[in-house]
Parts: sequence; C-alpha cells; structure tokens
Amino acid sequence: MRLTVLGCSGSVPGPDSPASGYLLDLPGNAPLVLDMGPGTLGALQRYADPGEVSVLLSHLHADHCLDLPGLLVWRRYHPGRPSGRAVVYGPSGTTRRIGQASAEVGGEVDDWSDVVDARTWQDGVAVRFGAHTVTPLRVHHPPESYGLRITADTGRVLAYTGDTGIGPAVHDLARGADVLLAEASWTHDPANRPTGVHLSGTEAGQIAAAAGVGTLLLTHIPPWTARADVLAEARAAFDGPVRAVEPGDMIEV
Repeated sequence: MRLTVLGCSGSVPGPDSPASGYLLDLPGNAPLVLDMGPGTLGALQRYADPGEVSVLLSHLHADHCLDLPGLLVWRRYHPGRPSGRAVVYGPSGTTRRIGQASAEVGGEVDDWSDVVDARTWQDGVAVRFGAHTVTPLRVHHPPESYGLRITADTGRVLAYTGDTGIGPAVHDLARGADVLLAEASWTHDPANRPTGVHLSGTEAGQIAAAAGVGTLLLTHIPPWTARADVLAEARAAFDGPVRAVEPGDMIEV
C-alpha cells in the first residue's frame, strides 16, 4: 500500500495544508480516499483522477468531509466523467449531511444517488475492496466516528484513528499495525486541551507502544498546536519510528 498525504491540518485548514485527507493506493484496486476535508479535492488532482476514487469517511465533522460536495460536481459535470457511481462509506446520516451541503437551495437536500453509491459503516464489520479489507471500529469522539483498519492482501496493516480520544477501540484498531496514522491534536498539558475527544502527542505515542506498531505517523495537528512539541511527546512515549506528516508525503506501508 502507498499512502499519500493530501491534507493533515487539524480541525481547520492551515496556512500550509488542507484539512484531513489521505490517498491510499492498493495494488489491483481503484484508489481510496480516507476523509475529504476542505482543500483535499484540489490536492487529490495531483495524484489521481477524482472520478476514479472511492471515499471512506471517518466521521462527519466539516474538516473531514466537506470537500465531498465538490467531488459530486466533478462526477456530474466533468466532460470525461465515468459512467458508474463512486462508492462512499460513512457513518449513519452521511447521505443527508452531504446532501445538505451540496443542495443548491438552503434547507433542501441534494439527492446524490445519481453519482454516488452511499453505504453505511457497521461497527467491526469489514468491507472488501478487491483482495483488501477495511474494518471500521467505533471510536470515542462526539459524533458517530470510526477508526479504519486497512489490511492489504499481503497482510500489511495500516490503522487510521480518524478523530478520537483514548478508549479500548483505538487500542484494538492499532494492535500490531505496520503503520499507525494517529491524530495528535494537542500537547498533553490539561490546561491546553479539552480531554477525551482528541489525542495528545503523549497519548498517540502510548497507544503505539502498547499496540506494538511498526511506525507512528502523527497527523491532524491544528495550526495553533506546536508540531515540534507534539512530536517530542510522541517520541518520549514510543521508541519506534515517529514522524509528523506533511502534505505530499508518500509512505509505503
């Protein structure tokens, strides 16, 4: 698997990065996009045809899903648009949430079934993309939210936390993963963060250590959080390879 970072800024787009979005190339399968926050559709065009991707949404906060209405425009009006529909997986309510954002008139809901086959995650139930599987696990975050565990046909595992606080599910998600892509929105100082809804750098490192992951990638760092501080916390808690991702990074899993 190859993971390309489209955007990694937490909560809002940053001065140097779109919000959350990651392109995953799986051998023998059409590309997958994990989350589609503001700015990621533009970045996606550098690496893949947006008309060919499937989209996997971890949750429906704006910074993770609101470039999806732009993808609907692409699939409806691009002169070379594909004949089929894009597969989009997300939490319950995805069809209405994106339909509201895509509607031409406020208060209405766009019926986007003409270009998208929208499907709903079931906690712990794996879905297949060719010979590869994606298993969603419900994590601790205010809306219905999922971490995604992607297992390639080779057995290699990428675990993506989405947005989450500490809880049993995120440890299950990360267990034995070759690469853990973990949000780290805050430093660990309680005075600087709301507890329970996002991870600190320390917590991301602790999860990686307890789960025995191969490599820890930190993401979803907001513009107001010092990347160097979060990275230092994670390195203090986990003695394996750690890096904070940047847009354009390509990681072989």
